[in-house]
Amino acid sequence: MDKDTVLTHTLKRDGMPTLLGGELPVSVIINNKYISPLTSEAQATDRNVEDDLPSLDRAIHTALSDEIRAVTLVGPEGSGKTTVLEKLVVGWAKGEHLQNFSYVFHFRFRELNSLTGMFSLETLMLHHHGRVPSESMPQLLQKPEDVLFVFDDLDQCKHSLDPSAHALCSDPSQAATVSCLVASLLHGSLLKGAAFAVATRPTGCLKFLSGTRVEVLGFLKPQREAYFKGFFTDPAAANKAHMHMERTLGFYDICTSPRFCWTVCSVYKSLMDAGAKLPETLTQLYVDILVHLVQTLSLNEACNRELVFALGKMASHCSLDRHSSCTKEEMDSFGFQRFLTSVGVFLQVDGDQLDGRVFSFHSQLMQEFLLAVSFYLDSSTSVAKMLEKHKSSAKFVDIFLSGLSEQLQRRPLETLLGELNSNQIMDFKCWFKSSSEAILKGCYKDEHHRCFHLLHQAQNESLVKEIITPSARLGIRYGDLSLEDCAALNYVVTCLGEMEQLNLYRTRNLTEEQAGMLAPTMSISHKIILSGSSLSPGAVSHLASALSRGFSKELDVSETYLGDEKFKVLCSGLRDCKLHTLKLVVCNLTEAICGDLVSVLTSATSQLCVLDMRANQIGDQGFIKLSKVLHSPLCKLQELQLQRCELTGASMEALSTALCSGQSELRKVNLTQNVIGDRGVEALCKSLQHPLCKLQSLNIFDNELTGACCPYLMEALMSEHCSLSELDLSVNDLGQEGALLLCQALSRPGCQIEKLGLKRCELTQSVFKELSSVLRSGTSQLKSLIVGINAVGDQGVKHLWDAVAHPSCLLEDLDVEMTGLTDACIMDLCAAVRASKTLKSLEMRNNTLTNASVPALIQVMQDSHNMQEINLKYNDFCEEVFNMLNECDKIRY
Repeated sequence: MDKDTVLTHTLKRDGMPTLLGGELPVSVIINNKYISPLTSEAQATDRNVEDDLPSLDRAIHTALSDEIRAVTLVGPEGSGKTTVLEKLVVGWAKGEHLQNFSYVFHFRFRELNSLTGMFSLETLMLHHHGRVPSESMPQLLQKPEDVLFVFDDLDQCKHSLDPSAHALCSDPSQAATVSCLVASLLHGSLLKGAAFAVATRPTGCLKFLSGTRVEVLGFLKPQREAYFKGFFTDPAAANKAHMHMERTLGFYDICTSPRFCWTVCSVYKSLMDAGAKLPETLTQLYVDILVHLVQTLSLNEACNRELVFALGKMASHCSLDRHSSCTKEEMDSFGFQRFLTSVGVFLQVDGDQLDGRVFSFHSQLMQEFLLAVSFYLDSSTSVAKMLEKHKSSAKFVDIFLSGLSEQLQRRPLETLLGELNSNQIMDFKCWFKSSSEAILKGCYKDEHHRCFHLLHQAQNESLVKEIITPSARLGIRYGDLSLEDCAALNYVVTCLGEMEQLNLYRTRNLTEEQAGMLAPTMSISHKIILSGSSLSPGAVSHLASALSRGFSKELDVSETYLGDEKFKVLCSGLRDCKLHTLKLVVCNLTEAICGDLVSVLTSATSQLCVLDMRANQIGDQGFIKLSKVLHSPLCKLQELQLQRCELTGASMEALSTALCSGQSELRKVNLTQNVIGDRGVEALCKSLQHPLCKLQSLNIFDNELTGACCPYLMEALMSEHCSLSELDLSVNDLGQEGALLLCQALSRPGCQIEKLGLKRCELTQSVFKELSSVLRSGTSQLKSLIVGINAVGDQGVKHLWDAVAHPSCLLEDLDVEMTGLTDACIMDLCAAVRASKTLKSLEMRNNTLTNASVPALIQVMQDSHNMQEINLKYNDFCEEVFNMLNECDKIRY
């Protein structure tokens, strides 16, 4: 096979360059401007664009050398697949690679589609490819392993590749349709052993193709930057154009298309050469493109309008029809009779004879833009009907409608087409406002996002404030955001000037680009929720920067598994921010970050009052470092949550010393599920008696305490300087003796305890009797008592019912879960509820009440003005009483 002939033909086969068609592959190859499109595999391995053998080329070569010897390039419109295949053929013809193939046949389906009738494979290769001598055909047919078929635009194949849809042939001389020949080749019945390189957009035909599949992503930001540098001869112009594109368009998926990059560069260069302003939206870009294309035809206003309207009709047809190309007959029906010689400016034209030509759009985006423009030239349909008609086939049409509804963006177009239909524009605006109002009342985040996208495209700050009312400013809830979503949300929030709550809960992978886009929004959000999210190091850096320059009061990064290194990055912003509350629950933090935390808490600008570090491995040494910071007058901490932080009694002396320092502002400390033991409680009790200690709430739930700590607690609670109002000692084996000592302290006039937790503390009936005495004493301030999971039965709890009924008892909340209550307690319970003037809620889960108790419970809850809720879950009720219970909204069951 004559490789020089193949090379010459390949380098000449391209037509004239067009603004919408992308840079011609021949130009890219000849001028050495090839940049390999990125593949999904290369993105995962983060390979550099300057590699000697780009990953896409490597993937093709590897696939063609394996046993199956077939590779399918899959990617969206304009992602660079055609250029890759042409470069492959040119490289073979130049002897640079793939020299194990003696014959390479390169077909485009746009050209094959124009072939009608029946052909044999021999005829197709000889007469419609034309670069193999007829005398070589027998040798070629005998050694199919030396043959490589290259098929481009497979998605343009008009017929199915399903082998069951064809009578597959095996004889190269047998005549068949082109689609049958292709199906026979790809499924191995014809010229078995040949190799294949195929390019297609993602379509249903993929399931009928074997071999290696390579996902072509196109250009990401580094490739785009390299492309702009290659397009513009002036580095300053290249940088200006690239920076502008990334700011205004870089969040759209379409920017990964090399073809789109060519279009943007071409438009930008034209505008920059003319000293004109670069477009700020996708709509403005396509207005500039359409204006440029129409001007090249030098038609009058009426003809311009007629041509664009015809293009809009074609766009609607192509959007709704499965095939994207149109025949001349169809074009005539759209109104192109006078313009067929001019449509090459807008469309791709394939075929030689006029009647046999097919017409298609170079760009799906341009197709949708023309559909939107034609809607504003028409008056025959409403926007709701048009969008419903095209909702499954036109992704950007509502985006373009939104942009074109603003006069500033459509004005250049109206200078060529005349004014767009004002009634249609008003119809769109009315539809947008009413649909947005309904959408924002719902809970579907994707619909919220779409509303924000339309506002972003309109670029109208007053419209944002009109649609996103204060009641609608709820933020984005529960889910991931695309880069495009981030851009739209950021535009909306910056127009509003502030955000009460930015809820990014469970964002699975917040990238550096996404966080960078959201940084302005973060800086003007009062509360930022990122709990359950995954943050890249770059995203953390942007978050830190936003915090340092913003006015956020609360940050929740719980369950983000930040780790020490990312947290150190975050601290760079925490040292100079306005946060009052920081939640770091389950962040994989260790002792190593405590020094960074100290520097944050002692910053001159620190306003941090609440620090939640639950479930981190900071240990005693880390906590001792933190405790020292409480001595600083710059530290403003008032609440410290340290549940499950691997603390022991060894670090409690440091906390106790800090509490007595006179500088500590701590009011609340939660040490749940650590192991501070009796020794740790002894240390803490020293501080509780100190006149400078301001602690009001202490939670030592499940800390392996025994009754041995109760004398220290009694002494502390009886101290005149003790300011504790909340004490939770639940899930510790205090026993009867220890608990009775506590009751003695609670009886002291002046004891400030209002909330006491003694759940699962091995309490006895005697303890309940003493608690009852405390509650009836007239000196007790107790308003909340938690004594569940203590097996005292009806007799033990009866003491509490008696206390609740007493006029001196101030209890508002009582928890007697799993205390062994039966129906026998109901009379006393009801009497207590009726007598009490303060009781609001009862927790009675996991007891053994039966259906017999239900009528009395319902009646007493309905009669009581104070009671707000009683929880009866997990008692021994049958389904027959559920309807009765359901009638009382104060009962949970």
